[in-house]
Amino acid sequence: MTFISYAQNFEDIRLWRALKTVENGFYIDVGANDPTHDSVTKAFYDNGWTGINVEPMPNYFEALSQQRPKDINLQCAAGESADELTFYGIAGTGLSTLDPAMAKLHRDAGMDVRNQTIKSRTLASICEQHAQGRAIHFLKIDVEGHEETVLRGMDFSQWRPWVILIETPWARDQAWETLVTDAGYHSILFDGINTYYLAEEHLNLKPAFDIPPCNLDEFQFCKGHKFSHPVSDAEHQLAAALQRAEQAEAQLRAMQNSRTWQAIQKLKKTLLRA
Repeated sequence: MTFISYAQNFEDIRLWRALKTVENGFYIDVGANDPTHDSVTKAFYDNGWTGINVEPMPNYFEALSQQRPKDINLQCAAGESADELTFYGIAGTGLSTLDPAMAKLHRDAGMDVRNQTIKSRTLASICEQHAQGRAIHFLKIDVEGHEETVLRGMDFSQWRPWVILIETPWARDQAWETLVTDAGYHSILFDGINTYYLAEEHLNLKPAFDIPPCNLDEFQFCKGHKFSHPVSDAEHQLAAALQRAEQAEAQLRAMQNSRTWQAIQKLKKTLLRA
């Protein structure tokens, strides 16, 4: 079966290669963002997996709740403690952050950065409530500069994700990495955007990460993926025409259900009998 990839940088393909034999697997996605666009977990959900999505942005949380009903969706941040934090939201992007320095950079670049107060929970408390008795097959963290506080709120002695991937663009400080490696994880791959870590008890999975995604992985990019062929003008026109047809059909149904329409139909029947 062809694997449909949604992630921005082949993350889901790499993870699927390592974990595809796992049935009904379980993931935790911290900074889940959109349930489809650039999602690392969408393909896994479509293949019968479930998990926990941690997402503070209201629009993304609502979309996750609607499109991922089998998942546990939490509207909060993961942090070092249970607290209230200032969150810098940038709608329509994956750049929202808890880091004021990064927020300033985005604001200086002309982005619409809006401050809001959100609740945070430790990742350990989330696992304790929602992952008891579950193997955590992978933990993905994408929190735009807030990595250290997320990791400090996790108890890796009790909760042992098989694979951890953390977004770590090349220019970002990784002083927090010892929080992962000292907990018995090995850094096995940097893909240009993310660093992958394997629990020492699951190092047998490392060969799956040794080569980049290739044709043997039997994957396709989802429609609209930035690496896929761009949608043609004809496809855009067809989609627009279908949308107009659906709107016209909805308007027709509404008109047919109106009292005026029903009265006209009764009058026509009366005139035909006359």
